[in-house]
Amino acid sequence: MGNVRTRGIKVIARKLLSSYPDLFKPDFEYNKKLVAQLVNTRSKKVRNQIAGYITHLIRIQEKLKRSLETQSIETSQSPSGEA
Repeated sequence: MGNVRTRGIKVIARKLLSSYPDLFKPDFEYNKKLVAQLVNTRSKKVRNQIAGYITHLIRIQEKLKRSLETQSIETSQSPSGEA
């Protein structure tokens, strides 16, 4: 079973992703440093939870992009004149 994230963590993470969509990467360590610069939080735990959720969302987005790309490649390569 996974960890449950609070609504506040999710709201902050989504706001950061919508404000800075091109800054974040699927690397937790990179995102952790970036969150430390963008958000004024005293707690390492909160910073890490925000960075972890952002990393989670970025990885999901990348999986969706890859699956859509493979589907578009498969449909463009399939022969259209089959009987």
